[in-house]
Amino acid sequence: MLSVTPIPAFSDNYIWMLRQDTNGDVCVVDPGDADPVIEWLEREGLNLGCVLITHHHPDHTGGLPALIQRYSPRVIGPRNPDIPGIDERVGAGDEVRVMGRLFEVLEVPGHTLDHIAFFTAGIPPLLFCGDTLFSAGCGRLFEGTPEQMHASLARLQGLPEDSLVFAAHEYTLANLRFAKAADPDNPDVDAAEQECRRARELDRPTLPSTIGRERRINPFLRCDDAGVRRAASAHGDTDSSVATFATLRDWKDSF
Repeated sequence: MLSVTPIPAFSDNYIWMLRQDTNGDVCVVDPGDADPVIEWLEREGLNLGCVLITHHHPDHTGGLPALIQRYSPRVIGPRNPDIPGIDERVGAGDEVRVMGRLFEVLEVPGHTLDHIAFFTAGIPPLLFCGDTLFSAGCGRLFEGTPEQMHASLARLQGLPEDSLVFAAHEYTLANLRFAKAADPDNPDVDAAEQECRRARELDRPTLPSTIGRERRINPFLRCDDAGVRRAASAHGDTDSSVATFATLRDWKDSF
């Protein structure tokens, strides 16, 4: 049985840890900070066997040098030579076996140009999407274009609706506040905000989400919805899905 556990880091990052119950080796995704990972492994008596990297930002890669020095894990990440320590550089269509599960590599540029995601179609399906897709939101466009990010989100939106979405940040409540403005007639957004507020009051993560849930509450996946387009039209062009997405992203950046 594969379990996934969040290791909190910095103010709002999650380093996801994958573990097979019968295996003392674990895998972590996007370890921006080595210390909480080392503390977890030492406390539980586990060994780091593998690391998955989604993109080059320091809050996703900063812990790599210390973890490599201490555990010598297999490191899998994007084909970006500026990320040191990667053993296997992968891209669209590649497959990697991690913790007994076969993961497909998806190229999802937009937040960064090198951004990839890892998806496994098991029971349940699992998606590790870094900063491309958040619950009720998406990443800022630091390097890519609206066209690229819109296409990347469409790729993720097409995954099975029961796919668990393991995003890298606890941004859900802030994203839902924007979703209420961008999709004001959507009762699913109100219900999600109440549920997530209760989770945070209990110091519980709002993640993972699911692809099905994101289709209902995430305005960036709902650019063809009439209500979303109507709300976005007060802030820019909504003549196409891509234009609506670009308007939503610009609006969110200053929300």
